[in-house]
Amino acid sequence: MEYISTRGQSPAVDFSGAVLNGLAPDGGLYLPARMPVFSQADLEGMRDLPYSYLALRIMQPLVGDTLTLHELKWLIAAAYECFDTDAVTPLVPLGDENHMVLELFHGPTLAFKDVALQFLGRLFDVFLKKSERRATVIGATSGDTGPAAIAGCAGCENLSIFVLFPKVGPSEVQRRQMTTVNANNVHALAIDGSFDDCQAIVKNLFADKALNAKHNFTAVNSINWARIMAQVVYYFYGALRAGAPERAVSFVVPTGNFGSMFAAYAAGQMGLPIAKLAAATNSNDAVNRFFTSGKIVPQAPVSTLSPSMDIQLPSNLERLLFDLCGRDHAKLCALVETIKTPQGLAITPQQLGMARQYFTSASLDDEETLVAIADVYKRHDYVVDPHTAVGVAVGKKLAAELPVPIIHLATAHPAKFPETIRRALGREPPSSPHLEGLDQKAERAITLPPDTKAVADYIESRA
Repeated sequence: MEYISTRGQSPAVDFSGAVLNGLAPDGGLYLPARMPVFSQADLEGMRDLPYSYLALRIMQPLVGDTLTLHELKWLIAAAYECFDTDAVTPLVPLGDENHMVLELFHGPTLAFKDVALQFLGRLFDVFLKKSERRATVIGATSGDTGPAAIAGCAGCENLSIFVLFPKVGPSEVQRRQMTTVNANNVHALAIDGSFDDCQAIVKNLFADKALNAKHNFTAVNSINWARIMAQVVYYFYGALRAGAPERAVSFVVPTGNFGSMFAAYAAGQMGLPIAKLAAATNSNDAVNRFFTSGKIVPQAPVSTLSPSMDIQLPSNLERLLFDLCGRDHAKLCALVETIKTPQGLAITPQQLGMARQYFTSASLDDEETLVAIADVYKRHDYVVDPHTAVGVAVGKKLAAELPVPIIHLATAHPAKFPETIRRALGREPPSSPHLEGLDQKAERAITLPPDTKAVADYIESRA
């Protein structure tokens, strides 16, 4: 399997190259040169597979010959043995047979990011051992990627990991899941700025060729294709258990950086019958504005009750833009350059029409989020976290556009957001053994300004 950069100025690589590079040298994102496609007969044969066997079937053509079947099988089994259910991402009803929730929060940090990052951390270690190399993972998080990345990479002998997060934004639980990990290769950096500042610093660090070469930077954010690949699996799992391939399904996806949203699109490109994809955003509604107007004009992000979605420059949108440009590298490069202008990025009406064949969207503010949490609990006796609440409420708003069955992604456990649950319901959220004693652990973190040099100097002193 060959991987190419969206910007076309870097040589093609195999799967291991795409994983270890993270971001392509030309600043683009890696994609398969040709997406494998499963037939209806293939899908029918996958319908009753356990999650790990389904993951093996979906990932194998994307991995190519960079891993043996035995290695891939071991990686998948090791990634999901720490989940608290054999189903990994169970599908549960929400009221009736046409409305369901895909629970993605059964991993060690209680967030959907675990599905990919428990796999990715081990994958890094395998590739680095094979090549007798070390690497430095750098990543930005608005809340959930950081804890999951640290949990996946802590203790890996060939990796150091530096995670940047906005000092104000993540919930206390999310912050503590990053700052209380006692592993010598883990560094949690609180940045006195926004997630977009953190993400910009990470991209600048990758662009510094000398620093990159010295520390062998790689990424765990959803810019890394392996993250997307692992997330593709849960769309197949949910859809096949909801009636695919005989009937197409709709997904409602809470989104900020467009990673899980692109994974859903990729699943459709691989043959999964998806009727519609609904992007659910909070007040940081860049994705919603894009699918409504075809434009992204940079705005300052605002803090919300759903901090993992507090993003105004969704990196993974570039992968979709590449397809909307007909996979023309020059057109894509010209388009992404416009995001730096005051007018922002704008696609053509024809491209917007193409996008809206697959996607619809809506947004929710904080007050509506609290109402949504209460409404779901009242109607279904089911407690959702604020991100999932945004998704369920957006699904309700867009019901007329979404063919049934509709699967809502539950992206985090409500125990990660106790203050918000108390505000919405006047009660404590359901507990999780994964969080026991977290509030008693000592925190280890350093605060830095939103400055690339300050972060680079810190990495130099610790990597």
